[in-house]
Amino acid sequence: MEKMTTKVNEIRDALHKVTSLSFDEATVMPASYYTSDDFMRLESEFIFHRDWVCLGRVDELKNPGDFYTTELVGEQLLVTRGNDNVIRVLSNVCRHRGNTVAFGSGRKSRFSCRYHAWTYDLTGQLVGAPRMENVKAFDRSKVALPSFKTEVWEGFLFVNMSGNAVPLAPRLEKLLPYIKNYDVADRVHGFTEEVTWKTNWKCLAENFMEGYHLDITHPKTLKPLTPTGLCEYVPSDGNFNAYYSYYDPSYPERGPFPPNLTDKEKRCSFMFGVFPNLVVAAAPNVLIFLCLSPNTANSVNIRWGMSALPQSDGITAEQHDFMDQVNAEDKSKLETMQQGLQSRYIESSPFCIEDLEGTIVDMYRFMATRLGSDVVLDGAEDKG
Repeated sequence: MEKMTTKVNEIRDALHKVTSLSFDEATVMPASYYTSDDFMRLESEFIFHRDWVCLGRVDELKNPGDFYTTELVGEQLLVTRGNDNVIRVLSNVCRHRGNTVAFGSGRKSRFSCRYHAWTYDLTGQLVGAPRMENVKAFDRSKVALPSFKTEVWEGFLFVNMSGNAVPLAPRLEKLLPYIKNYDVADRVHGFTEEVTWKTNWKCLAENFMEGYHLDITHPKTLKPLTPTGLCEYVPSDGNFNAYYSYYDPSYPERGPFPPNLTDKEKRCSFMFGVFPNLVVAAAPNVLIFLCLSPNTANSVNIRWGMSALPQSDGITAEQHDFMDQVNAEDKSKLETMQQGLQSRYIESSPFCIEDLEGTIVDMYRFMATRLGSDVVLDGAEDKG
């Protein structure tokens, strides 16, 4: 890896510094944290290629043969449910000359590259290669699409492309009591969409996980439901961030409800993020999730969707339209903020109170465990 720039070293120093500060002492990271292409390359290599990264809900693939394709930090991925009912995350790149094997989503028993028609089954094994039978160095039984390590947690599908990450579930044990009564694992998939926004992935992750912007950015959508003044920070253990977003007392109940939901939980959404890339709103009647993948320093690819309770009629058009409007409001603000972050005159500032922005510092501290200046990055060279 190329030597790090002075700017990247400054970002890494700032991350390391925040680990020794209280929330009241912490300040917003330098703008380059959100705009540096060099730092984004470190994020790609040392976080997204080495850690557990969420791709979506496991029940997006309900039946054998169901599949979808997606991209994660430049890697083309093919997600399948095999005839053995096992979900696999495969490389979506043909083993012959590197063309893409599958496109979109749907149901198939085989995937055939459109370039030379090399064909693979649902496990990634090569089952056909035209005119290769007389090639001495070719052994079809030894050719398969690379398969990546997966783990399912609370209905979410995670992938670890390096294959070396420790199991995910033990890291999230302290999060489970907060979401237990929302029956997150049992929610039924409604839809998933993929979009790209012109903002840094961390800006979007932070935006989803803070209540400070709700009244101003969402005056007609979220403010009447979950006003800024009713947010309550939840302490983190370093593997997640979270807060309660309470409903305005005058807002109607949002049933039906999971059977064990408490009276308190019926009157709030539990907002949580699983580092690095999953952010979730667990409401009594719906589940909203975003899976983030850096595209460039200034753009992010998003797989987002909604899931419903098993006893409901699914995601309604009204719920979908509401979230489309909320997303449009966030997108507008985040894209203009990304433009502003390019300024050479921007300065750091203190945060608002912990109930409204404490989750951002939690994410800083996670990033510091991966990319702080005290962390040795194998294969990366510090500038001398």
